[in-house]
Amino acid sequence: MKKIPLDNWVFTQAGGGKGTKKDEYLPATGPTTVHVELLREKRIPDPFVGLHEHDVQWIGESDWIFKQIFILSEDDAKFSNIDLVFDGLDTFAAIALNGEQILETANQFVGHRLNVKSTLKTGENELVLNFGSAFKKGRDIEKQHGKLNLWNGDSSRLHVRKAQYNYGWDWGPILMTVGPWKPVYLELYKNRISDLDIRNDVSKDLNVKMTVEMSLAKNTPGQASLALKAPDGTIVASDRNIRPNKGQTRATFSFSQGELQLWYPVGYGTQPIYSVEADLFDEDGTLLDSKTQTIGFRRTLIVQEKLLDQPGLSFFFEVNNVPIFAGGSNWIPSDSFVLIRMDRRMTPDRYRDWLKLLVDGNQNMIRVWGGGIYEADSFYDICDGLNRDRQDFMFGCGQYPAYDSFLALVKDEAEFNVKRLRHHPSLSIFAGNNEDYQVAESMHLELDYSDETSDFRKTNFPARYIYERVLPEIVGRLSDIHYHRSSPYSGQGKASTDRTLGDLHQWNVWHGSQEPWTNWDILAGRFVSEFGMEGYPNIRTVDYWLGGETKERFPQSRINNSHNKADGFERRLELYLVENFKHSFEMESYVYATQIMQAECLASAYRLWRRNWAGRGKEYTAGALVWQLNDCWPTTSWSIADYFLRPKPAYFSIARELRLYTVGITRKEVTTFADERSAADFTIDTLFEVWGTNSTLAAKNVTLEVLNHDLHDPTFKDGWTKALTLSPNSSTEIFKGPVNALPPRTTKSKVPKIIVVSARLLDEDGTVLARYSNWPEPYKFIDFPKDVGFSAEISTDGESVKLSSKRPMKGIVLDVEGEDVKWSDQAIDLIPGDDQVIHAVGLKGRGVQVRYVGDGAA
Repeated sequence: MKKIPLDNWVFTQAGGGKGTKKDEYLPATGPTTVHVELLREKRIPDPFVGLHEHDVQWIGESDWIFKQIFILSEDDAKFSNIDLVFDGLDTFAAIALNGEQILETANQFVGHRLNVKSTLKTGENELVLNFGSAFKKGRDIEKQHGKLNLWNGDSSRLHVRKAQYNYGWDWGPILMTVGPWKPVYLELYKNRISDLDIRNDVSKDLNVKMTVEMSLAKNTPGQASLALKAPDGTIVASDRNIRPNKGQTRATFSFSQGELQLWYPVGYGTQPIYSVEADLFDEDGTLLDSKTQTIGFRRTLIVQEKLLDQPGLSFFFEVNNVPIFAGGSNWIPSDSFVLIRMDRRMTPDRYRDWLKLLVDGNQNMIRVWGGGIYEADSFYDICDGLNRDRQDFMFGCGQYPAYDSFLALVKDEAEFNVKRLRHHPSLSIFAGNNEDYQVAESMHLELDYSDETSDFRKTNFPARYIYERVLPEIVGRLSDIHYHRSSPYSGQGKASTDRTLGDLHQWNVWHGSQEPWTNWDILAGRFVSEFGMEGYPNIRTVDYWLGGETKERFPQSRINNSHNKADGFERRLELYLVENFKHSFEMESYVYATQIMQAECLASAYRLWRRNWAGRGKEYTAGALVWQLNDCWPTTSWSIADYFLRPKPAYFSIARELRLYTVGITRKEVTTFADERSAADFTIDTLFEVWGTNSTLAAKNVTLEVLNHDLHDPTFKDGWTKALTLSPNSSTEIFKGPVNALPPRTTKSKVPKIIVVSARLLDEDGTVLARYSNWPEPYKFIDFPKDVGFSAEISTDGESVKLSSKRPMKGIVLDVEGEDVKWSDQAIDLIPGDDQVIHAVGLKGRGVQVRYVGDGAA
């Protein structure tokens, strides 16, 4: 077996144009895409800066030619089989080798392999890739088959098997990529391992049965061997003399409980990665091919059972008999130009940085969203060592077709990617699409959930055939991974908005009815797969996209508007700002206001929904995945970290709510009238509820410390402590009632005291396990004191800051002049007597800038 990379291309715009002159070829190194190469050659402006996205639209509507000359040596020509392999072409391409057309492609998401031995010649060979405009071809196909409904992008995208976000989304630009976006190479061999299908069945008793099926490219005599290796490289089991039968081999291994290390999600155990090594030998013992596949052993179930005292069914993940609360994020492609190479935009190291950021934020699940791409192998490899992955098939927000030629593309795509991804232990669910059933519901398409038998292709929602016939058959045949028809999807004949079944996308904060975020508890679902709130990124990111245009450095500027793609974002941002905060439109202050609003909103959701994870039979909410973790370009969006991997304050407020132990408080004003005839004679009581959570599998003895603080009287002291035990893997209710500092009121004209109620969970040695402070909302009504007695003391090594204050402070965000710092926490509430130390990698003793709610800068 020999592999010859084909990376050295030249490319041109067909017929000449803005990119190249006629017959002018520019050098390119694959994998690549036209935008990246033109940027490198300085033929186009950076579409991520200013308004330049609009200056490069012609690229996606042009045809492009990539070609190269490569040498086949006499020795290489002697191999009995020579395959030309394309791991991925974007998207419509006609391939010619030595003048002979050998392939036409129409799907970005699949690879292609062709035996080209008879077409190759010793010496020079010419390979030419003719790429047509995916946008124009999509318009042609749409004209043939009809226009369909969608949210986001051009409607022609529904007919094209290409990354749908390339057409523009409510967080991303229109950048229609084109080119050999994945590796191209020759494989030379006598025989090879064409597929390795490894299944492991972990019983309820945690015994393991592993089956390995090996498929060969050629049915030739020989033998094969298999070895299972532990994470430390030791051989656990092997079979050294397997005789292929008609190009197939099969071997089975069994293990009792405890013989193998089981794979657990982060926070619940370790992630041991085993490997299966397969070798193929000729009759004389010559090694022909080797293939290694990593695996992990785990029993993963989606549990949907009746609840003790609420309607509907649970929807939670159970791994090795342990119920898991999933706290995580949604993932979109992290670049508009996703090219996986060590010197390209999305390197394996950058994937690791993103996924480490997720885990460092105490998150244990990521959902790969259905309008992007099936991610690179390195992405899933990293997930295997860090967290769990939910994978959508690449259909998003549309009324997709199901005519024969489209179905053929879909089937190839599904088989290709299920085979590629099925061995990853982190992959726990395949979902058929993103929000396509919601599109059907909102547009009143033919959608009868009680119909489980029809073909659906003759209805105006034909893609049901894909989601309910094609994809479940392929997933079931080629893997042991759970299939879910959509995200969201309720089942039981209910609409996708049902909050008692399946998973839910809860967009009635921001979209929909635009509820206040204090209503997250009543908006809860069994598993909330999407919810979100927008917030500006780091001011350095804003300045990057402004590109030095200082006159555009205000929130309503044309460039800032172009870097927020959400419909109606001005109204929605301002709605939630004006309902909650006093704020300014000065750039830095506006950025801070949106960031702290996002941090408060999202932390509240995790806090309230984690409370709903209340033990067996009370899994009222079993997961919360924020929309979204990342960005594909520098922009204002719902992300909790921006394009440059700079976490927003919301990232840290969520991380606090996903620690092993947390404490939460709600306050509610309850009005009681003297009698049913009176509206003027009443009493207003302020009631508090306090709870704690524990995600470990052992009960935890703690002390709850509750303190009441008068914001305007630092001499006021009131509070109590209580020893208690937090139940394992659930929430624990602790207190419900009034507090002495807020006596009942009998008039609305008397403004109550601003009482901040803080709670801490203390370990037996006094270590603070969790803290939270509850403030009266909305914050805009609070008269914040000017002097809070704040201190930020930089450590002697210059890499941490000790924060203290004499009055409660809300939403502290730290920054420095110049190069950014990696902070350990942000959006911090600070309480007198509870100093906090914030680690600051890269601070180097520099002075710290501080923003907080009510700091007067507004």
